[in-house]
Amino acid sequence: PTWSQPKLIAVSNKVTFVNPKAPVYPRLAQGKSWNEMTVTWTSGYDIKEAVPFVEWGEKAGRQFLSPAGTLTFDRNSMCGAPARTVGWRHPGYIHTSYLKDLWPDSMYVIFLSCLTPSESRIHPDTQPTWLLQHCRYTYRLGHRLPNGTRVWSKSYSFKASPYPGQDSLQRVVIFGDMGKAEADGSNEYNNFQPGSLNTTNQIIRDLDNIDMVVHIGDICYANGYLSQWDQFTAQIEPIASTVPYMIGSGNHERDWPGTGSFYGNLDSGGECGVPAQTVFYTPAENRANFWYATDYGMFRFCIAHTEEDWRPGTEQYKFIEHCLSSVDRQKQPWLIFLAHRVLGYSSNSYYGFEGTFEEPMGREALQELWQKYKVDLAFYGHVHNYERTCPVYQSQCVVNASNHYSGPFQATTHVVVGGAGASLSDFITSKIQWSHFRDFDHGFGKLTAFNHSSLLFEYKKSRDGNVYDHFTISRDYRDVLACSIDNCPRTSLAS
Repeated sequence: PTWSQPKLIAVSNKVTFVNPKAPVYPRLAQGKSWNEMTVTWTSGYDIKEAVPFVEWGEKAGRQFLSPAGTLTFDRNSMCGAPARTVGWRHPGYIHTSYLKDLWPDSMYVIFLSCLTPSESRIHPDTQPTWLLQHCRYTYRLGHRLPNGTRVWSKSYSFKASPYPGQDSLQRVVIFGDMGKAEADGSNEYNNFQPGSLNTTNQIIRDLDNIDMVVHIGDICYANGYLSQWDQFTAQIEPIASTVPYMIGSGNHERDWPGTGSFYGNLDSGGECGVPAQTVFYTPAENRANFWYATDYGMFRFCIAHTEEDWRPGTEQYKFIEHCLSSVDRQKQPWLIFLAHRVLGYSSNSYYGFEGTFEEPMGREALQELWQKYKVDLAFYGHVHNYERTCPVYQSQCVVNASNHYSGPFQATTHVVVGGAGASLSDFITSKIQWSHFRDFDHGFGKLTAFNHSSLLFEYKKSRDGNVYDHFTISRDYRDVLACSIDNCPRTSLAS
């Protein structure tokens, strides 16, 4: 037989799920306070059918039950085709539980307990050393049916986040534009993310050395075919069930004409941000806006939303300035700005010599904030490659590019890490003065804070996990604040 004349060879037994409604794909995210972790998952249970909750606690100790809220959306929530037509598939029900009063930098399992919530209110500065050595937690997802039966997921584990300023080893992976792919090589309707599995697998292999992941936009490229969100959350489950998986929004999540997005293109496939803000939790004041701050030990991350207006006078601009200005640099010396589109610098062929493309007033509006509040690093996706600048201000290298920076802050270093999976983007052929390192390959970035004065950045290729670019920053908080030991009474830069 040929492909045009198929012949039936055999028929398998009917394949069925034991429980097609079972809870799946847990996704951790930082909550709105440093000692809160959220767990989001997907199931087929409407709140009327079963009550969702999380059981959590010390592996061999007391267990706690935390309730979960439930969200979903319907076809009419989509803004256009294909999300509203041929791409529509009911997303199931999305549940989120808030695990509060966690002990800093301790191991939890989803089952969870170690201390009771009241016991865990001991101030971190007075924590006994035995607690950090012996406190491990587990968690699992549950649904209670009307007859009292409980449906369980398998058990998972995670480490609670460090408190702001905690001096411990802290490692964060950052990338954009990863997408998904079929692990068995099945044909995709659009095989646009050829590097996705390599990136996912490298992160899984190194997961013992990773504390948090930040995926800055263009999450799964569902583009209106909603079942792709399930495929993506299944792909990242080993990661997202173990460490916080924080996301930003990109054009392929949000953009659609007439819906309030800053760009009026069709990139979301009619999703207009609804699946992204439902499937993943972010600690934003308004999850639809997708801009938020999150603290992780010595890091302050300010995550912007490039698909909403960020220019002076807007709500988002005020958020960005507050996020940058309010951090205590003595406690959290490493200030990181993240956004999907390149609001800083890229020498991709679309951006050219100027380093900007379709982000009007992007750099002009924000570079004064980056400089004023001494932002160490700015990360972007959108452009599917890797690029690192010198510390640059107003298109000029303030300091020559290097693999080691020390002493007083001079300018922000900009890093494009949009090569995590999607088809690659080329560079302009000419070398640009502010562009220090470029790589036309799939990869991701990793930040390691060793302490309050030593930071390492590494760029790793997805195909082998090896480091192909790196630099370090050695800087005391007094270097950031440009003060001496006797005149640093205030350690934030708020006016």
